[in-house]
Amino acid sequence: MNYYNLKDKQEKVNFKTATIKGQGKEKGLFFPEYIPNFTEEFIQNLFQFSNEEIAFRCMKDFVGNEIPSDILKEIVSETINFTIPLHKINEKISILELFHGPTLAFKDIGARFMSRCLSYFLKNENKEVTVLVATSGDTGGAVAHGFYNMPGINVVILYPKGRVSKVQEKQLTALGSNISTLEVEGTFDDCQNLVKKAFADEEINTQLFLTSANSINAARWLPQQIYYLLALKQWQQMENQAPVICVPSGNFGNICAGLMAHFRGLPVDHFIAACNENDSIPHYLKTQKLEQKSTIATLSNAMDVGNPSNFVRILELFGHDFNELKEKISGYSIKDETTLQTIKDVYKTYGYTLDPHTAVAFISLEQYLKENPHKKGFILGTAHPVKFPDVVEIATQVSIELPKALENIMKKEKKSIEIHPDFEELKRFLLNKMKDYEQNLS
Repeated sequence: MNYYNLKDKQEKVNFKTATIKGQGKEKGLFFPEYIPNFTEEFIQNLFQFSNEEIAFRCMKDFVGNEIPSDILKEIVSETINFTIPLHKINEKISILELFHGPTLAFKDIGARFMSRCLSYFLKNENKEVTVLVATSGDTGGAVAHGFYNMPGINVVILYPKGRVSKVQEKQLTALGSNISTLEVEGTFDDCQNLVKKAFADEEINTQLFLTSANSINAARWLPQQIYYLLALKQWQQMENQAPVICVPSGNFGNICAGLMAHFRGLPVDHFIAACNENDSIPHYLKTQKLEQKSTIATLSNAMDVGNPSNFVRILELFGHDFNELKEKISGYSIKDETTLQTIKDVYKTYGYTLDPHTAVAFISLEQYLKENPHKKGFILGTAHPVKFPDVVEIATQVSIELPKALENIMKKEKKSIEIHPDFEELKRFLLNKMKDYEQNLS
């Protein structure tokens, strides 16, 4: 399998290079040269396969011969070594709980897969790699945990100051070791722009071996297909119709992975992109105008993205056919007060606690099903409510008990460096880290 650069289709690389480089020339994202279809027999009989076998079959064609099958099986087994249950809330709505991994967020799956692939590719190379990542909340924690203490890999995480929850911040900043955290006085879009500029900077790339762990990296984006298959495996035991799938959406890597699985043969009736007040994509779906918007801070902070990077991949999947795209995807934009009310109502009615991002998806799917009463669906539960105690406890009036793993990390000291959204500040930091590495070698 080769991957081409969406900004320069003449640039083609294999999976190893796509993983290590992260993105192509002119900050272009890599996209698979072809879409490998699932067989109908495989899709109809998912219940006969183990989760590990499903994950292996999902990823094998994308990895190709770059990783031997026995090693890839180990990688996918470690990627999904926690429960991913589909929990029925009522007759119409279920929730795929993606928050039972080590950092209690769906991004554990992509981060664990990518970290293990990168480690395999680098084990015989005498290179120090810097993983550069921007986070609006959960990506950074998942990446930090996935790459923690991995030899030959340094991680630099940028996050917007004051725009992540206290739990998320501790997951980003408390590890130390090979994890460095930069607290940017700006928005997530500022962080993402700094990262993109670093990848485009000749001096940095001459001195540092950079890669990205955001979902712009194919090795983080593509494995998210796995849990759509695991959801369908469970759905087939519960229902006899194709589901509507509602995805909390910020940078649009998650829903893009689901769409990729659908294009490969996963039966899905309809997709919903559930957004908070950062509504650039719902606005596009109504007007066909794709506008970069300033980021609005909301309670569902991990989705506070004004210019979603992965939407260009969605456009590519649909061949830039707006009518076909609009037929398959609906977009909803939910205000904070509705998010809070949804958390309150769902807790009161069903005794189930939603985090703010999953609440945005719940109310979006509920609204869609009112307009389409013959359909059923599930939402992706993208984060554990314990990561957002301030919001959840206000809505439910019930305190949330911290899991032991989180209790320990909350006691640790925050280690971060404050910077302005100024590329020169980031550049100085990265080049100084390289000098430190060279001094340690001498």
